[in-house]
Amino acid sequence: MRHDKLERELNLILLLTENHIYTIDELCAKVGISRRNLYYYLEFFRDCGFKVYKRGNGYCIDRDSPFINHLVSRVSFTEEEAVLMRRLLDQTDRGNVLTANLKKKLDHFYDFEILDNYELREQSVRSIRALYDAIKLRRQVILKGYASPHSRTVRDRFVEPFLLMNNNNEVRCYEPSSDMNKTFKVSRMQGVETLSAEWEHEARHRQMFTDVFMFSGEELMPVELRLGELSYNIMKEEYPQAKPFIADGADGGHLLRLDVCSYAGIGRFVLGLFDDIEVLGGDGFRAYLKDKINTFARLAR
Repeated sequence: MRHDKLERELNLILLLTENHIYTIDELCAKVGISRRNLYYYLEFFRDCGFKVYKRGNGYCIDRDSPFINHLVSRVSFTEEEAVLMRRLLDQTDRGNVLTANLKKKLDHFYDFEILDNYELREQSVRSIRALYDAIKLRRQVILKGYASPHSRTVRDRFVEPFLLMNNNNEVRCYEPSSDMNKTFKVSRMQGVETLSAEWEHEARHRQMFTDVFMFSGEELMPVELRLGELSYNIMKEEYPQAKPFIADGADGGHLLRLDVCSYAGIGRFVLGLFDDIEVLGGDGFRAYLKDKINTFARLAR
């Protein structure tokens, strides 16, 4: 049916515009299509004006595509509007739940530490543009005067940026001097100097993933569950992002197959509804649950 095809197209666009590069096989598995159909969709998106790029073994859509810019301009606030709304909300009743929720939503999409300061905002825009170009061209950069609260220092950082995150407020980089992947906040940079040298350590780049339970990490671990009606409905209500990973089981129930960054979120869900859930995989998750159950048994004696 046409609406099923449209749903696949929209889901594919959402995946391609995430701050994560999915491989062909990953995209096919998540959307439920063949490689042939995927290439058809990618060509269709290009014909519609989307900027589709291939990066390594994966594909993505540039958020600067005309359609996305047009859509965002219709459904989002300008920076000035966001600042005004935030100030008005600050003046309202602090005990109002609706006000608190609105402020939380605004804070999720806008960095007001930057938006309230014009000079800082302009500097941040220049830094994001430089980082975006460096990632696209696979260039090394120097983060000028980066203020680190952990080491309490302000110094230049030589890095390889490879992923903009959190609405472009953060950038994921590999730092050769520490041989570590780190997340840097754009607001703590005094500027970005793009170097002529290309990446030299791409094999060491590790992306930061965030699962549907809002846990983040560099590794993804598979989990497979059979949900009863109660756990199925609670999962949809509390974690709507999990819906694309749920399918109807051939022998009844609902199959949930997804990757998680931590067993803590999915573990809490399973242990709270253990009599309505069957754990089908993976082995690491089974070991995690056994350890938690044994620990609880010792504490309950």
